Amino acid sequence: MRDGDTVDISLSELSLRSGLNSALVKYYFGNKAGLLNALLDRDWQAIVTSVDALVAKDDMDPEAKLRRHISKVTDTFYAVPYLNRLTMRMVRDSDETGARRIADCYLSPIYRAYENLIGDGVRAGVFRDIDPQLFYFTVTGAVDRFFATRLVMKYCFDTDTLTEELRDRYREHTVDIIMAGILAR
Repeated sequence: MRDGDTVDISLSELSLRSGLNSALVKYYFGNKAGLLNALLDRDWQAIVTSVDALVAKDDMDPEAKLRRHISKVTDTFYAVPYLNRLTMRMVRDSDETGARRIADCYLSPIYRAYENLIGDGVRAGVFRDIDPQLFYFTVTGAVDRFFATRLVMKYCFDTDTLTEELRDRYREHTVDIIMAGILAR
């Protein structure tokens, strides 16, 4: 999914790339949807744990916390550029219970972290009072869009390679742009 810049994978392609029998997916995960759910759980659990730890840190000011978080979002999407597309696919393709589980376990905790991070910054006089829900979409959209645009990069900028140097430049740019919009100064 990372190499192909897609969330549409076939079990035969997975088998070919991994060198393993595709029947192992059924054995370990039940089916392709089970495999994708396990992948989503693996990636999101690490994110939620990390965000919860950041919110709980007492030795960082609100601005430093938010800068670190936006930086980590950029790094995460560089490592797993399919994450948001897979999340949206799994929410869309799941029944009500499955979609609610994804929202409750992974998306809502990020929103609550934004409520806390932004609220702390507003109380400290560092941030403007902005809507945490809209902030969620701003951060996710800015980072997801960049790492999901290999074809745009290929045809507009003659490269389809997202290098660490380009990631670092984009991380700094994104942190600066978003923070400029939230800072009270």
